[in-house]
Amino acid sequence: MENKTHSVFGEMRRYVAGIDLAWRADHYVCGPRNEDGSHDIASFGTTTPELYKMLKWLQERKVESVAVESTSVYWIPTADLLESKGIEVILVDPREVRTVPGRKSDLKDCQWLQKLHSSGLLHGAFRPSESIVAIRSILREKETMTAMRTQSIQQMQKSLDQMNIRVHHAVSDIDGKTGTAIIKAIIDGERDPVKLAKLRDKRCKQSERQIADHLTGTWRPEHLFNLEQAFKTMQFLDERIAEYDRRVLEMFSALSATIEESDEQKPSEPMPSRKQTHKEKKDVVGKEIIRKIMKFNMPSIPGVGLESSFTLASELGNNFDRFPTEHHFVSYIGLAPSLGKSAGKNIRQRHKCKNTSRAGRTLRMCAATLYRSNTALGAYFRSVAGKTDRKTAVKATARRMAQIIYRGVKYGQSYIDSGQVAYEAYLHDKTVKTISKLIKRHNISKLEIENALT
Repeated sequence: MENKTHSVFGEMRRYVAGIDLAWRADHYVCGPRNEDGSHDIASFGTTTPELYKMLKWLQERKVESVAVESTSVYWIPTADLLESKGIEVILVDPREVRTVPGRKSDLKDCQWLQKLHSSGLLHGAFRPSESIVAIRSILREKETMTAMRTQSIQQMQKSLDQMNIRVHHAVSDIDGKTGTAIIKAIIDGERDPVKLAKLRDKRCKQSERQIADHLTGTWRPEHLFNLEQAFKTMQFLDERIAEYDRRVLEMFSALSATIEESDEQKPSEPMPSRKQTHKEKKDVVGKEIIRKIMKFNMPSIPGVGLESSFTLASELGNNFDRFPTEHHFVSYIGLAPSLGKSAGKNIRQRHKCKNTSRAGRTLRMCAATLYRSNTALGAYFRSVAGKTDRKTAVKATARRMAQIIYRGVKYGQSYIDSGQVAYEAYLHDKTVKTISKLIKRHNISKLEIENALT
């Protein structure tokens, strides 16, 4: 009787289960408690037939919801199967449930997950709709390809440095138009620095003579071979990344075709009639797709381009009902101020777990580009950086951008940039009001102010 009382204490949901996932070993499943209060536990393999046996076992026990830990990618096959059969999957962070000592086995882990879930103490991770998740999977793999491309560029630069061929000093980007033309000519056998310098684009700041000086060096065959292989790798990855871009645009287009728009949501201004380049036409199509899916013109925010909009849309989805306020949203993507309360005072906290939100990281990168921007966000960035430091200003500006996105997606509030001058005028008026309040509060006379200024 004592065991039964302990088992049902604080139970809010009866038909829930907890699963401790494994890579090679068996999945341990703890189902709803038995009538006598004891645990109902079973183990299943990791193969697909075993997962179907697990599904049948859960259905026999009328399980409505299952709690699983987000362990690498091992949870995905199980979650996909259970969700396809109408069983809710609560994805929890392992760092949040492994805080009680003594549970050092799979058997105890699944019991603990089931107990927390039945008591309503687990908060599942935010997951967008299936169509958004599919696009997110493609974009995350594209990010991996982009990182590999960056590594191949570094290998090219290393080979050039070993031959004292300073292409990266002659041009800003060795993977740009001029840098690519020079490296391709080197691989094809050209060694004359004057002829290589003639490949410069007319927009280059350095003259042909200056570039030729950087392209004079030693031509070692082993370094030339490494350069050629790295260059071919970069070209191969460029083709793969282009395929990823096409696939992402197709998936976003298919998703936007399923969304109906009201007359109020349609753009009020016609598209520009001037002749546009291929990239501009592609950007216009992409921005229109994002506006239709998110019901908000996200690229209108300074610093947020089309690629960033795609990433944010795939990571966040177009339904923010999970976040009651913009403060919850900002905290989820890791942009909330790291302050806590102790004895009624704000104190800085040391986070045990680093927030790895890709949406937050993307907004930080967008915010970092606004340092010299003549926009209201750019002026805000410089204002915060002047009071604190640049790192804090990046996070604060990214937080403000996240708030704009939340208001746009949740309430349809459009963003209109007031400009740098308007923001500086707002700061001026705010400062004047603050100083006036201080003067009145402390009864400071005009004479005292003049003496302090002199």
